[in-house]
Amino acid sequence: MPQFEFMKIKTAYISAGSNMGNKLENCKNGLESIADSGNSSIMAISGFYATEPVDYIDQDWFVNAVARIETALEPSALLEELRLIETRAGRVRDAIRFGPRTLDLDILLYDDIIIESPDLIIPHPRMHERRFVLKPICDIDGKTMHPVFEQDMESLLDLLDESAQRMTLC
Repeated sequence: MPQFEFMKIKTAYISAGSNMGNKLENCKNGLESIADSGNSSIMAISGFYATEPVDYIDQDWFVNAVARIETALEPSALLEELRLIETRAGRVRDAIRFGPRTLDLDILLYDDIIIESPDLIIPHPRMHERRFVLKPICDIDGKTMHPVFEQDMESLLDLLDESAQRMTLC
């Protein structure tokens, strides 16, 4: 029996991204690993999108998706688990911020909690600027609210320039 059944369950949105190796499989395996941990259940997964890189653009396109999970883990423990999954997938953190990676797992939202610490910021600080985050969340539930901006994801997505951050469904 999964251990989270006896604890208070929270809802979180997790993004998955990869632009090295088999990008689609890296993302799928990363999300499956969240469920395999026994601490979380996948409730919904968006479509998988081929997405143009942002910020550091001299690299291959990414595959990105978002999952809504239910978890018994507190935010810092969930972050620790995601980092472990990334490491097992071959992720190496180097000096190039936003650079190539085999797997990137980020906590986008955790219930309606707002956290600002040196190790963790929730909601994700750039999610409202990222089509490759907002569109997949809208695939799951566009009425999900951003707890800082107090706007739903569809409204935030509508604010972005459609010609920027090209993406196509895989």
